[in-house]
Amino acid sequence: MPLNFKLCPGRMIGGNHPCFVIAEIGQNHQGDIEIAKKMIKMAKDCGADCAKFQKCEVNHKFNKKALERPYTSVHSWGKTYGEHKRHLEFSHEQYKELQKYAEEVEICFTASGTDEMAVEFLNDLNVPFFKVASADTSNFPYLEKTAKKGRPMVVSSGMQNMETMRRVYKTVKEHNPNFAILQCTSAYPLEAEDVNLRVLTEYQKEFPDIPIGYSGHESGIVISVAAVAMGAKVIERHFTLDKTWKGNDHKASVVPSELAELVRSIRLVERALGHGVKQMLPCEKPCHDKLGKSLVAKVKISKGTVLTEDMLAVKVAEPMGIAAEDFFQMVGKKVKKDVEADESILPEVVEGYCKKSNC
Repeated sequence: MPLNFKLCPGRMIGGNHPCFVIAEIGQNHQGDIEIAKKMIKMAKDCGADCAKFQKCEVNHKFNKKALERPYTSVHSWGKTYGEHKRHLEFSHEQYKELQKYAEEVEICFTASGTDEMAVEFLNDLNVPFFKVASADTSNFPYLEKTAKKGRPMVVSSGMQNMETMRRVYKTVKEHNPNFAILQCTSAYPLEAEDVNLRVLTEYQKEFPDIPIGYSGHESGIVISVAAVAMGAKVIERHFTLDKTWKGNDHKASVVPSELAELVRSIRLVERALGHGVKQMLPCEKPCHDKLGKSLVAKVKISKGTVLTEDMLAVKVAEPMGIAAEDFFQMVGKKVKKDVEADESILPEVVEGYCKKSNC
């Protein structure tokens, strides 16, 4: 059974606990704190467990030349990449404001700290868990420092291979037992043939003592729901209010109606997964009573006759006789009274037969 741990106040993940759904707002807020608040509230209304952002300290994440690089994309919020990133980045005070708002609407709030200084800020902010973005998964100094802080972690695995993920698991596990790994492919939007859901099964084999999840960038919700059916305990999806807005992530995001349907579908699938024990359920009894087949006499059978196969038939009979599954068990047994042709063969008629529940 995978490890269970608390990811947010009052919310356990792993084992038989419900899948934890993260609405990845990221920077889809367009740099507008009021839009960000609206998205937090919408994520809550759609049933998500967590509203997540992306936090960086621009001068620590990028070098000078990267920030000075001209950025002429249709998605740009400035002439240079630095201007673009600074437009989308909320201040520390704004993060505190967003965290307070999330508390008011009662949804878990956190962010991916995409550099070490951002992680320090988020730690001071007292977020319930750290999200490690795929770009930092193989950044082992960052990974080690983040793990040592002791907060639960959710680690995406886009752009990595299994050898690296084994090293990631070992590095985090050495300092922090409470973490999950998410299968992820870093393409926006993601085509179905590149999703590779079977990696979930491989992760479950490789890392049996931690929860495994899925971070998706595909269109629609079907693949994410399939991930839950395969055992994903965390689902992360990028979230937007409008897929036509400026920004690379919007086309790979779900809108509120999709997020709400995703959550409903996940909860439905969780109900359908059941407990894994195959048995006749109470809901099946009416069908069994109406259509369940039992043994009848193919011919008239006299008292004292030893039963043979050619004397027996299987039919929907009234009253219901000995279960059809016991057909071969009846061969060689004697009947204790006459049975007319096409009559049910009842348990009390056969010598030495007892129902399994009474034996």
